[in-house]
Amino acid sequence: MTRKTPAAAGKSAAAPAGYASIHGGIVELLDAAKQASARSINALMTASYWEIGRRIVEAEQKGRRRAGYGERLMERLSADLATRFGRGFSPDNLENMRRFFLAYPLTAISETPSRKSGERLSTGSSETVSRKCDLAELAQAFPLPWSAYVRLLSVKDVHARRFYETEALRGGWSVRQLDRQIGSQFYERTALSRDKAAMLVKGSVPTPGDVVTPDDAIKDPYVLEFLDLKDEYSESDLEAALIQRLEGFLLELGEGFTFVGRQRRLRIDQTWYRVDLLFFHRKLRCLVIIDLKLGSLTHADVGQMHMYCNYAKEHWAYPDENPPVGLILCADKGHALARYALDGLPTKVMAANYRMVLPDAELLQKELESTRRMLESRRVLHPDAGQP
Repeated sequence: MTRKTPAAAGKSAAAPAGYASIHGGIVELLDAAKQASARSINALMTASYWEIGRRIVEAEQKGRRRAGYGERLMERLSADLATRFGRGFSPDNLENMRRFFLAYPLTAISETPSRKSGERLSTGSSETVSRKCDLAELAQAFPLPWSAYVRLLSVKDVHARRFYETEALRGGWSVRQLDRQIGSQFYERTALSRDKAAMLVKGSVPTPGDVVTPDDAIKDPYVLEFLDLKDEYSESDLEAALIQRLEGFLLELGEGFTFVGRQRRLRIDQTWYRVDLLFFHRKLRCLVIIDLKLGSLTHADVGQMHMYCNYAKEHWAYPDENPPVGLILCADKGHALARYALDGLPTKVMAANYRMVLPDAELLQKELESTRRMLESRRVLHPDAGQP
C-alpha cells in the first residue's frame, strides 16, 4: 500500500467549499499590502532626501566663508554616496535635495496639504529636530513621489506650488499629468478664469467645504494643445480627437468631471438633434452639456444650447440632481455678444474659448500679478471686505 505525500494529496484533492472567495481575498490583501509598502518606502526615501538637503544646507552655512566650499562638498558627496549606494546621488540630484529642503522648511511642512489636519512637526535647532523628528513622522508630510516634488521645485510662486501639490494629491495625478498642468500654466489660467478674489485671497487651496458654482467649475479658455490638431480640421475631427485623448481632456476640464457619452440623441417634435459631449459634474451634481464650435459664438448657438438644457432637465436628469449646465466651447466667444446672449437666461448656459497652443507664460504671469495688486489695493481701501 502506497501513501500519498502531502504535495500529491494537495494536487488531487478538490478545493473545499468557498475556497475561491478565501483565496481571492488573500490575494487582494497581499497586493494591497505590497502597494502600501511601496508607497511607504517611497515616502521614507523622500523624507530621507529632505534630511540630506537639510544637512547639506547646514554644512554650507558653516563653511560659507570658504570659497568654492559648496561645489566641492557636492562633488565629494556625490562620488562617495554613488560608490556606496549606486545611482541617484549625482550632483544635480543632491542639488535638488538641497532645494527641496529650502522650499519645504520645517515651518512650512506643517502647512502641507497632507498635514493640514494632523499634528505639527516639532521645530527647533537642527540637531534637536534630527533626534525628535524621525523619518517615519517626516514621511507623512510627503505623500507624492520624489519625482513629483522635483517637478514642483520648478514652480517659484509659493501659492502656485501649493495649488499644484494639493491638486496632484487630490486628483491622483501622475508625474506626467503634473508636468503637463505646470507646463500649460494651469494655476494661472484657473486663477484668472474663476472668481479671482476667492481663488487668490484664499491661497489657491480649495477646501472640501467650499461651495462650488458653475462659474467656479468652468474655466476660460481651455487649452487643447495635447490634441496635436494641425491646420484645418472639422468639428467632427475635434470631437473625435477629444474622445481619443479623453484622459487629457478630463485633466484640462478640471476636478469633478466624469464622462457620460458623445453624440447623445434627442428628439423634439419631428426633428432629431445630437449633443456633442455629455459629462456629469460630481460637485455641481448636474449634467454638463458641451457643444463644440469651430468659429465664433452666435446667438443661435446660445438658443440651441438653452433648448438642450431644458430637454436634458426634463428627460435625462434624475430628480435629486441640479439643473443641467450648458458649455459652448468655441474658437472666439466675443465678450459683448456673450454678455448680451447669455445674461438673464433661466438655464445656466456658458461659453468659453479653446486654444490649440499653450498660453504665453509671461503674459499670464503679468495678468496674475496685476490681479493680485488690484486685490491688495481693495483690501487696503476696504479692510473689512470679504469678512464674515
